Amino acid sequence: MMHFSIDCRPPYLVASFREPQQMLSWSVTHPGLHIAQRVVWLEVSNKDLPKDCDPIAVIRSKIEEASHADAVTLVTSRDVGRHHLVRVCVEDAAATCLTTVGLSNGERVGTRSTEPVPLPGTINTLVHVEQPLSEAALLETMSIVTQARTAAIIDARVRRRGVAVTGTGTDCIVIAAPIGPGAERYAGMHTAIGEAVGRATYEAISAGVETWKVDFERATRARLAAAAAVS
Repeated sequence: MMHFSIDCRPPYLVASFREPQQMLSWSVTHPGLHIAQRVVWLEVSNKDLPKDCDPIAVIRSKIEEASHADAVTLVTSRDVGRHHLVRVCVEDAAATCLTTVGLSNGERVGTRSTEPVPLPGTINTLVHVEQPLSEAALLETMSIVTQARTAAIIDARVRRRGVAVTGTGTDCIVIAAPIGPGAERYAGMHTAIGEAVGRATYEAISAGVETWKVDFERATRARLAAAAAVS
Protein backbone atom coordinates (compact mmCIF):
# COMPACT_ATOMS: atom_id res chain seq x y z
CA MET A 1 0.00 0.00 0.00
CA MET A 2 1.38 3.38 -1.01
CA HIS A 3 1.89 5.76 1.91
CA PHE A 4 1.87 8.90 -0.23
CA SER A 5 -0.14 10.24 -3.15
CA ILE A 6 1.36 11.81 -6.27
CA ASP A 7 0.08 14.95 -7.95
CA CYS A 8 1.89 15.98 -11.14
CA ARG A 9 0.89 19.37 -12.48
CA PRO A 10 3.98 20.95 -14.06
CA PRO A 11 6.02 22.74 -12.94
CA TYR A 12 5.25 20.84 -9.73
CA LEU A 13 5.39 17.17 -8.81
CA VAL A 14 4.06 16.66 -5.28
CA ALA A 15 4.33 13.60 -3.05
CA SER A 16 1.88 14.01 -0.14
CA PHE A 17 1.92 11.73 2.91
CA ARG A 18 -1.10 11.01 5.05
CA GLU A 19 0.88 11.98 8.18
CA PRO A 20 4.04 14.00 8.82
CA GLN A 21 7.24 12.06 8.23
CA GLN A 22 10.80 12.37 9.48
CA MET A 23 12.93 13.39 6.50
CA LEU A 24 16.63 13.68 5.83
CA SER A 25 17.95 15.53 2.79
CA TRP A 26 20.06 18.36 1.48
CA SER A 27 17.01 20.13 0.03
CA VAL A 28 17.53 23.83 -0.69
CA THR A 29 14.51 24.75 1.45
CA HIS A 30 14.62 22.35 4.43
CA PRO A 31 18.03 20.64 4.54
CA GLY A 32 19.09 18.15 7.20
CA LEU A 33 16.56 16.49 9.49
CA HIS A 34 13.09 17.93 9.02
CA ILE A 35 9.52 16.87 9.75
CA ALA A 36 7.24 17.41 6.76
CA GLN A 37 4.19 15.95 5.07
CA ARG A 38 5.13 16.75 1.46
CA VAL A 39 8.05 16.57 -0.93
CA VAL A 40 7.81 18.86 -3.95
CA TRP A 41 9.75 18.83 -7.21
CA LEU A 42 9.92 22.26 -8.86
CA GLU A 43 10.74 22.23 -12.57
CA VAL A 44 12.73 25.27 -13.68
CA SER A 45 14.51 26.44 -16.82
CA ASN A 46 17.40 28.84 -17.40
CA LYS A 47 14.99 31.71 -17.95
CA ASP A 48 13.56 31.13 -14.47
CA LEU A 49 17.00 31.53 -12.87
CA PRO A 50 18.93 34.27 -14.73
CA LYS A 51 22.56 34.83 -13.76
CA ASP A 52 21.89 38.06 -11.87
CA CYS A 53 19.23 36.58 -9.57
CA ASP A 54 19.43 34.92 -6.16
CA PRO A 55 18.32 31.38 -7.13
CA ILE A 56 17.33 30.37 -3.60
CA ALA A 57 15.16 33.47 -3.24
CA VAL A 58 13.47 32.77 -6.59
CA ILE A 59 12.86 29.13 -5.64
CA ARG A 60 11.43 30.05 -2.24
CA SER A 61 9.16 32.62 -3.87
CA LYS A 62 7.80 30.12 -6.38
CA ILE A 63 7.26 27.49 -3.70
CA GLU A 64 5.48 29.95 -1.40
CA GLU A 65 3.27 31.22 -4.23
CA ALA A 66 2.15 27.64 -4.82
CA SER A 67 1.46 27.10 -1.09
CA HIS A 68 4.26 24.55 -0.76
CA ALA A 69 6.46 26.46 1.70
CA ASP A 70 6.26 23.66 4.28
CA ALA A 71 7.45 21.02 1.81
CA VAL A 72 10.93 19.62 1.34
CA THR A 73 11.73 20.99 -2.10
CA LEU A 74 13.72 19.47 -4.94
CA VAL A 75 14.64 21.65 -7.92
CA THR A 76 15.10 20.16 -11.37
CA SER A 77 15.29 21.13 -15.01
CA ARG A 78 14.04 17.66 -15.95
CA ASP A 79 10.44 17.31 -17.13
CA VAL A 80 8.62 16.37 -13.91
CA GLY A 81 6.10 14.43 -15.97
CA ARG A 82 8.87 11.92 -16.69
CA HIS A 83 8.95 10.57 -13.13
CA HIS A 84 9.34 6.93 -12.12
CA LEU A 85 7.88 5.06 -9.16
CA VAL A 86 8.87 1.66 -7.74
CA ARG A 87 7.77 -0.03 -4.49
CA VAL A 88 9.58 -3.12 -3.19
CA CYS A 89 8.70 -5.41 -0.26
CA VAL A 90 11.28 -7.67 1.38
CA GLU A 91 10.11 -9.77 4.33
CA ASP A 92 8.47 -7.25 6.71
CA ALA A 93 10.10 -4.20 5.14
CA ALA A 94 8.88 -2.02 2.27
CA ALA A 95 10.37 0.93 0.45
CA THR A 96 9.11 3.21 -2.31
CA CYS A 97 11.26 5.29 -4.65
CA LEU A 98 9.97 8.26 -6.65
CA THR A 99 12.55 9.87 -8.92
CA THR A 100 13.15 12.14 -11.89
CA VAL A 101 16.31 11.39 -13.84
CA GLY A 102 18.45 13.49 -16.16
CA LEU A 103 22.16 13.03 -16.86
CA SER A 104 23.19 15.70 -19.36
CA ASN A 105 25.19 17.43 -16.61
CA GLY A 106 26.63 14.12 -15.48
CA GLU A 107 29.91 14.04 -13.58
CA ARG A 108 32.34 11.35 -12.50
CA VAL A 109 33.00 11.56 -8.78
CA GLY A 110 36.35 13.21 -8.09
CA THR A 111 36.24 15.33 -11.26
CA ARG A 112 34.46 18.47 -12.45
CA SER A 113 33.52 19.31 -16.02
CA THR A 114 33.88 22.86 -17.31
CA GLU A 115 31.89 22.16 -20.47
CA PRO A 116 28.56 23.98 -20.81
CA VAL A 117 25.49 21.77 -20.44
CA PRO A 118 23.60 21.54 -23.76
CA LEU A 119 20.39 20.14 -22.28
CA PRO A 120 18.91 19.99 -18.76
CA GLY A 121 19.47 17.08 -16.42
CA THR A 122 19.74 16.11 -12.78
CA ILE A 123 18.54 13.31 -10.49
CA ASN A 124 16.10 14.05 -7.66
CA THR A 125 14.97 11.13 -5.55
CA LEU A 126 12.57 10.47 -2.70
CA VAL A 127 12.78 7.12 -0.91
CA HIS A 128 10.19 6.27 1.72
CA VAL A 129 10.72 3.46 4.23
CA GLU A 130 7.51 2.23 5.85
CA GLN A 131 9.01 1.72 9.32
CA PRO A 132 10.32 4.35 11.75
CA LEU A 133 14.10 4.74 11.53
CA SER A 134 16.65 5.92 14.05
CA GLU A 135 18.85 8.83 13.02
CA ALA A 136 21.66 6.36 12.33
CA ALA A 137 19.35 4.22 10.19
CA LEU A 138 18.27 7.29 8.22
CA LEU A 139 21.92 8.01 7.46
CA GLU A 140 22.51 4.38 6.54
CA THR A 141 19.49 4.47 4.23
CA MET A 142 20.92 7.57 2.56
CA SER A 143 24.09 5.58 1.91
CA ILE A 144 22.14 2.69 0.37
CA VAL A 145 20.17 5.03 -1.91
CA THR A 146 23.37 6.74 -3.04
CA GLN A 147 24.97 3.37 -3.83
CA ALA A 148 21.92 2.12 -5.71
CA ARG A 149 21.65 5.34 -7.72
CA THR A 150 25.31 5.18 -8.70
CA ALA A 151 25.12 1.47 -9.54
CA ALA A 152 22.14 2.11 -11.83
CA ILE A 153 24.01 4.88 -13.64
CA ILE A 154 27.22 2.88 -14.02
CA ASP A 155 25.30 -0.17 -15.28
CA ALA A 156 23.62 2.05 -17.90
CA ARG A 157 27.09 3.00 -19.21
CA VAL A 158 26.39 6.70 -19.58
CA ARG A 159 29.52 8.63 -20.54
CA ARG A 160 30.45 12.31 -20.76
CA ARG A 161 33.73 13.57 -22.13
CA GLY A 162 34.74 9.94 -22.61
CA VAL A 163 34.40 8.87 -18.97
CA ALA A 164 31.61 7.00 -17.20
CA VAL A 165 29.48 9.30 -15.04
CA THR A 166 28.42 8.40 -11.49
CA GLY A 167 25.85 11.14 -10.88
CA THR A 168 25.27 14.81 -11.59
CA GLY A 169 26.46 17.98 -9.93
CA THR A 170 22.97 18.82 -8.68
CA ASP A 171 21.55 15.48 -7.50
CA CYS A 172 19.45 15.48 -4.32
CA ILE A 173 18.07 12.65 -2.19
CA VAL A 174 15.28 12.72 0.40
CA ILE A 175 14.82 9.85 2.85
CA ALA A 176 11.43 9.73 4.60
CA ALA A 177 10.12 7.45 7.34
CA PRO A 178 7.20 7.45 9.79
CA ILE A 179 7.48 9.07 13.21
CA GLY A 180 6.83 6.66 16.04
CA PRO A 181 8.19 4.23 18.62
CA GLY A 182 10.28 1.19 17.86
CA ALA A 183 12.55 2.87 15.34
CA GLU A 184 14.79 0.48 13.46
CA ARG A 185 18.42 0.86 14.51
CA TYR A 186 19.94 -0.47 11.29
CA ALA A 187 19.16 -0.24 7.58
CA GLY A 188 22.30 -1.52 5.89
CA MET A 189 22.84 -3.96 3.06
CA HIS A 190 22.47 -6.99 5.36
CA THR A 191 18.94 -5.96 6.39
CA ALA A 192 15.55 -6.37 4.73
CA ILE A 193 15.14 -2.58 4.80
CA GLY A 194 18.44 -2.09 3.01
CA GLU A 195 17.54 -4.66 0.37
CA ALA A 196 14.11 -3.11 -0.27
CA VAL A 197 15.55 0.40 -0.42
CA GLY A 198 18.39 -0.63 -2.72
CA ARG A 199 16.20 -2.54 -5.15
CA ALA A 200 13.46 0.12 -5.32
CA THR A 201 16.03 2.84 -5.95
CA TYR A 202 17.99 0.84 -8.50
CA GLU A 203 14.91 -0.12 -10.49
CA ALA A 204 13.37 3.37 -10.49
CA ILE A 205 16.58 5.12 -11.50
CA SER A 206 17.41 2.48 -14.11
CA ALA A 207 14.02 3.11 -15.71
CA GLY A 208 14.60 6.85 -15.45
CA VAL A 209 17.99 6.62 -17.16
CA GLU A 210 16.54 4.67 -20.08
CA THR A 211 13.75 7.24 -20.49
CA TRP A 212 16.27 10.07 -20.33
CA LYS A 213 18.45 8.43 -23.00
CA VAL A 214 15.51 8.39 -25.42
CA ASP A 215 14.55 11.98 -24.59
CA PHE A 216 18.15 13.20 -24.79
CA GLU A 217 18.72 11.60 -28.19
CA ARG A 218 15.49 13.08 -29.55
CA ALA A 219 16.28 16.56 -28.17
CA THR A 220 19.85 16.41 -29.51
CA ARG A 221 18.63 15.54 -33.01
CA ALA A 222 16.12 18.41 -32.89
CA ARG A 223 18.80 20.86 -31.71
CA LEU A 224 21.21 19.81 -34.46
CA ALA A 225 18.48 20.01 -37.10
CA ALA A 226 17.54 23.51 -35.94
CA ALA A 227 21.19 24.62 -36.06
CA ALA A 228 21.59 23.18 -39.58
CA ALA A 229 18.45 24.96 -40.76
CA VAL A 230 19.76 28.31 -39.51
CA SER A 231 23.15 27.85 -41.18
